[in-house]
Formats: sequence, C-alpha cells, structure tokens
Amino acid sequence: MSGKLERRAAMATLLADRGDDLLVVPGLGSTTYDLAAAGDDDRNFYLWGAMGGAAMIGLGLALAQPDKRVAVITGDGEMLMGMGALATIGIQRPGNLAIVVFDNGVYGETGMQPSHTQSGVDLLAVAAACGIGPCLDVRDEAALRDLAARLKDLRETLFARVLIEASEPPRVLPERDGVVLKDRFRAAVGVKA
Repeated sequence: MSGKLERRAAMATLLADRGDDLLVVPGLGSTTYDLAAAGDDDRNFYLWGAMGGAAMIGLGLALAQPDKRVAVITGDGEMLMGMGALATIGIQRPGNLAIVVFDNGVYGETGMQPSHTQSGVDLLAVAAACGIGPCLDVRDEAALRDLAARLKDLRETLFARVLIEASEPPRVLPERDGVVLKDRFRAAVGVKA
C-alpha cells in the first residue's frame, strides 16, 4: 500500500448519499472522469477548457445559490494554476463552499510530470494563509469519511487536500457540449433559461 488513497474510490466515498442540494464542480481532467464514473448527475458542472477556473466558478455558485452546498473537487495541477482564487475565497468565506483537491503530485493530463506539490508547495498552508478554515489533510479512509460527513453538513468554507495515488484508470467521459451542460445544470438548480 502506498499510503495514498485510490482516486476513483475516494470520489465515490465523497459523493455517496450526496443529497439533493450538493452542486459539484470538478476541475479539468481526472476529477471530471472520476465524477462521471461515480455517476453522472445534472448537478455536476463539468468544465471543459477552463483550466484553473474551478474554484472561482464554485465561489460564484456558492454566492449565487446560498441554499445549496457547493463542492469544487479538482486536482493539484488545476488548483496550482488557479491558486489566486484561494485569496478571494478566503475573503468571501461562503459557508456553503468546500474546495477539495485530489493531490497526486503529477500533471496527469500532460504526461505525469511532477507537479509543484511534489517539490514542497503546500496547498494546505496556502489555503490557511488565505484565511480559509478548516483546512483538512486527508490521507486515509477515516479522514476521507470525516470529509464526506462534513460535506453533508457544510456550514463553513473548508479546504481539503486528499492525497491520492498517481494512477490512470480508464476515462469515463461525461457530456462535452457546453450548451447542454449549462442548460441541464441551470434546470437542476431551478434557474430559468
């Protein structure tokens, strides 16, 4: 055992019994495939071509939909690209927003090159320095189940880094048509077209 969680199983654990009010924004690449593998849902807002934007899109949703819980589930590479978003989230601190980073230490979409987290960039420390709390370091099944429970009863902005294995299970591709994704998501949250 590597001491890291298997990413597909971790996604399934986080979304088990997600309830009716959880909106999920995955980052580009692996977290999108893992979310689709866990079960496509109209409340999943897949981003195609928006590298670095997941956290800010999640913040916008959390502010616009205060009666819904919003989970951004992204990878370390995508979060590194959009790291400035953590400062804005730390100032806004919506109680219905969770930023969950699946950290495998590599850029999986471009060939498994080492990401900056492998060289010491600590996303937990960055999030904490930006005023986000709690910041959870998820390294085992017990901590993962704790995070899943917190997502079900989200009352404060939280950040979690989930340490996962660098693996490449078969891709499960969700819908790619942006208009279809937008329309079905808007309908799921009750926004008129």
